[in-house]
Amino acid sequence: MATVTATLRLQPLSSLSSSSSPPPNSRPLYLKFQTSHRENLRYLSSLGVIPHNPRLAPPVDNLPAILSAVNFLKSKGISDEDFPRLVFLCPQLFSPTFSISETDPVFHFLTGELGASAAETRGLIVNCPSILLSDVEYCLRPTLVYLKELGVKNLNRASKTNAHVLNTRVEKLRAKMRFLRSIGLEYEEAARVCGRIPAIFGYSVEDNLRPKFEFLVYDMEREVEELKKFPQYFGFSLGKRIKPRHWHLKKKGVRVSLSRMLMWGDHKFYSKWKP
Repeated sequence: MATVTATLRLQPLSSLSSSSSPPPNSRPLYLKFQTSHRENLRYLSSLGVIPHNPRLAPPVDNLPAILSAVNFLKSKGISDEDFPRLVFLCPQLFSPTFSISETDPVFHFLTGELGASAAETRGLIVNCPSILLSDVEYCLRPTLVYLKELGVKNLNRASKTNAHVLNTRVEKLRAKMRFLRSIGLEYEEAARVCGRIPAIFGYSVEDNLRPKFEFLVYDMEREVEELKKFPQYFGFSLGKRIKPRHWHLKKKGVRVSLSRMLMWGDHKFYSKWKP
């Protein structure tokens, strides 16, 4: 193949008759293009970026944009095994109408203002790929400032909670603070709760937090003071953990602290207070 390519000679069209056969190198050049295209398809499908079925492959014109997105993300520390999750959760990143370079400010924000390492940045993005589509000025930066004011620490750690909280607009965060204030916590107390369990920002007030609070007060007949001592209460499932254990202890006439009731594993809990 190399010899054929090296001895290529182009002939003027006028020198070729209609009955002339194609130049001997025309077919190899055509196959070389086709092989390159197939290699790109195999590469992208091996990463999980496009389907393995050739019939479902994207148009040829879309491949440069997709390859550009892959190369850009890999240059930022994204690993091969991360791409299926990114494609599934945030396919826009690989759209031919989206310029992947638009995500550059987010990378600068994560490594600069947030202080995340390359590994932490990768972890935050993999946990919440849509963070790459967020606006730094109107979403990420105000959120980071607000969380720091509340005393939330270690936001650079690559946890799913951190990734989603950072990608939440300030107004949604304030809604959780307003709820905590409405049930009797002072601002500083509410801020401490958020600092200890930032996952609370991801809970719905009406579908999660309020039902748990009402069960605590009306069914368990406990005071808000207990909640201040053990705000992790909000992190447990109402239907699978809180209610079953409360009713189990009530049948036995036993009353223990919230932490003791909820923190123990099932084996230890039910061994202590056997059914």
